[in-house]
Amino acid sequence: MEYGCSKIITTPHIMTDYYGNTAESLTETCSQFIPELRAQGYTIPFECAAEYYFDEKVYAQIQQKKKMMTFGSGYLLFETNAVSEPLQLKEFIFALTTQGYRPVLAHPERYQYMTVAKAEDLRDRGVLLQLNILSLMGYYGPPIQKLAIKLIDLKLAHALGSDCHHMEHAVLLKNVQRTKAYRKALDLPLLNYTL
Repeated sequence: MEYGCSKIITTPHIMTDYYGNTAESLTETCSQFIPELRAQGYTIPFECAAEYYFDEKVYAQIQQKKKMMTFGSGYLLFETNAVSEPLQLKEFIFALTTQGYRPVLAHPERYQYMTVAKAEDLRDRGVLLQLNILSLMGYYGPPIQKLAIKLIDLKLAHALGSDCHHMEHAVLLKNVQRTKAYRKALDLPLLNYTL
């Protein structure tokens, strides 16, 4: 494929009070979209999961053992607020793992609270870290780019995500493929290769 992709896993946000998406609405939309995709001649494998915003409502769903949208073998993508580490993050991760989910933290390089030590602690708790590809070219700013590259250098990057929200992002994804950081990330045993 032109972008080097052999499969698409879309992960729309589930943030209850903001986007209004639910697992049910996303599953329904995906089931309607795939036939349209095929009708247009696209044969690339396509799946739908979600990126959950960790808040009290999502935590309550996990505590109530509600079925969550995952990709691959039970991987659950989640994000946190950008500024401070949530107080119950460790409990949330424990609840996920004990229920058989495999937690994946979206864009750890973009959290102001993230450090290498915190990234290592999350890894040790069974959390995989998914970097945004655009972070590698400085799209979100130099400090975020620097942390993303450091996580790659320390082999703390376990997956890459596009964070593709619109066509500008899609165009930039082609440019980032020429960066040293992107090429170095591809040498890691990324989750992307096994999905």
